[in-house]
Amino acid sequence: MTRLADSPVPARRYLIGGTTFTARPLEPGLHVVATPIGNLRDMTIRAIETMAAADVVACEDTRITRRLLDHFGLTVPLVPYHEHNAAEMRPKLLARLAAGQAIALCSDAGTPLVSDPGFKLVEAVRGADLPVIPVPGASAVLAALVAAALPTDAFFFDGFLPPRTVGRRDRARALAGVPGSLVFFETGPRLAASLADLHAELGDRQAAVCRELTKSHEEVRRGSLGELAAHYAGAADPKGEIVLVVAPPGEAPPPPADDIDAMLTAALATGSVKDAAAAVAAATGLPRRDLYQRALTLAQAAAGGDDPPPGKAR
Repeated sequence: MTRLADSPVPARRYLIGGTTFTARPLEPGLHVVATPIGNLRDMTIRAIETMAAADVVACEDTRITRRLLDHFGLTVPLVPYHEHNAAEMRPKLLARLAAGQAIALCSDAGTPLVSDPGFKLVEAVRGADLPVIPVPGASAVLAALVAAALPTDAFFFDGFLPPRTVGRRDRARALAGVPGSLVFFETGPRLAASLADLHAELGDRQAAVCRELTKSHEEVRRGSLGELAAHYAGAADPKGEIVLVVAPPGEAPPPPADDIDAMLTAALATGSVKDAAAAVAAATGLPRRDLYQRALTLAQAAAGGDDPPPGKAR
């Protein structure tokens, strides 16, 4: 795709540390640009260049984005794109893209599409077979994960928890088995209640409350869910942006011996000793060899009519 010949974008300049640079021409398409979550120095050079050279910047709040652009000496047209006008603005932005323009999409802070309406725009642009170009940078989710000192090999981001207790507890139960750290956004007035509800449903897992990341009052408080719930219940509502990280579930204890015997007995009713041991091993994670010996004992006892000795499978 090439830019329309009759609507060239003039060379635009930007400032970094008092030095003026000229932005390079920008490829037509939707450029999804991450912006700082607090510290303006987290704005990448590529992000600055992209916004400087764009035909237009689509943003959540033009006032917030204008302050960011002013900081870097950028004079780029802004158009609002947020949850209240997204349905109206998407066709207009698609028309601009189809005409060969370059549009920079940004949120008020962080990476677009994470808890904002940008997903539907990207989906529509992809559906129209037009380019989508990611311009990565700051993310509150990733910043919290690396500061929380909790497992990062697998994680699940769930945005904001429901505002009421019933909904929060239902959601916590639904996420209890996720084999990775859980990441949530939360507000100060709801933080203590959310921690208490997560503690009630997930148990006393380790967690971290990450507040005002990258800003002058940055704070990361670690502890168990119970400890954190008690701390914030007795304190004033914390201010600023909050990300909550909760550790994955721990290894489940093995079922009681009586339960294992019941599972093996049920499996023996429809299969061989070998099949019963395999089925229960798959269900519990217990060693198949131990389960085979126990199943054999149960089967022999059933055939002879004697009660088997207490189970020892673990």
